[in-house]
Amino acid sequence: MRIARTTRAALAVTATVAAVAGLAAGPAAATAPVAPGHAATARTLPADTRFLADPASKAAAQAVADLRAGDLAGAGAMARLASQPVAQWFTGTTDPAQTTHDMAVLQAKAAVLHRTPVAVAYNIPGRDCSQYSAGGASTSAEYATWVDALAKGIGGHRTVVVLEPDGLALSPASCGGTAAQQADRLAEVNAAVDRLEQQSGALVYLDGGHSSWQNVGTMAQLLDDAGMARAQGFFLNVSNYQTDADLTRYGTQVAKCSWYLGHTPGASAGDCANQYWPAADADSWYASHVPADAVLAHFVIDSSRNGQGPWTPTATYPDAQTWCNPPGRGLGVRPTADTGVPLLDAFLWIKVPGESDGSCTRGTAGPADPEYGIVDPAAGAWWPAQATSLVANASPALGFGAGVPTHLG
Repeated sequence: MRIARTTRAALAVTATVAAVAGLAAGPAAATAPVAPGHAATARTLPADTRFLADPASKAAAQAVADLRAGDLAGAGAMARLASQPVAQWFTGTTDPAQTTHDMAVLQAKAAVLHRTPVAVAYNIPGRDCSQYSAGGASTSAEYATWVDALAKGIGGHRTVVVLEPDGLALSPASCGGTAAQQADRLAEVNAAVDRLEQQSGALVYLDGGHSSWQNVGTMAQLLDDAGMARAQGFFLNVSNYQTDADLTRYGTQVAKCSWYLGHTPGASAGDCANQYWPAADADSWYASHVPADAVLAHFVIDSSRNGQGPWTPTATYPDAQTWCNPPGRGLGVRPTADTGVPLLDAFLWIKVPGESDGSCTRGTAGPADPEYGIVDPAAGAWWPAQATSLVANASPALGFGAGVPTHLG
């Protein structure tokens, strides 16, 4: 019975992929656009929001490949993964029309399944401080043109926009850049917020790093300087592995610190209690500096790979790169807007589970990753073994989601 159900599920993924494949040629259909004129602060993600699981995802293709190879267990695991909503990344093209078309295709898929898509904008100049995911637009002007094209593809459709992972937490000031480069980065993000927020359905979130990175005050100041007040809020933990509890506490502190900085004359980022303070002391500080009824920024958490929390290496390396393809990690809380936490708008799967973080060497001469004994795939490349491991170690255990039909007829 188990084998039969797994086979049906994998076949369903195959059928869904085939049914949706024709969408790539056409623009977005009408998808219940949001009424125009809403301010960013009035836009919300209702608790019953259903996010888009792309029927033509890499996990779906892997399920089909496994099924054809006779690997029913693998096909079932990948079919379950493919049924979960995952963000689509937009990483840049020099052709604005193509960018608009690509976003319109995403909207068309969402229309067919009556879902809300999550789109990642990842093309800012100097992206990733020229590390594994280096790239981005060549100039600020080119970037602005690209953002405009992306916004046109969104139209009036409700879309969660994750604006530039690492764009603030790993901005030029954090990696040896000049003051002019930092000013350019903040101007680029501000302009992107303003352009995207012209779309009535866009819910724009800015980069908030994660709980084991920038301290609360530094992150809150960066977010304020980048225009968070004109956006929906900020996102945490993209492509990382921090726990939901730590991230929720961190996000709450960042939101409160942001309020404090904006409402307290003479305040500075260093004033704010941060995640490294004793918990009771930090709570006391915020209780005395931020009113209980203060209107605070909201945030979302990337729970795609944090089911087992961060990795603690058992071997010693010159640079363990705990963020880079750590072994033994698992999928986390499923995407949902029903979080039970007032400031937490959603758990999302922003990083695509199964895509490599890069060719990690952990400070060794390489080129192999000593944790795996192989050269890891390039950043963003599909890695079937990692996808399988994430499913096996998922917490909670992975079932079928509501994003993609898992039955025929």
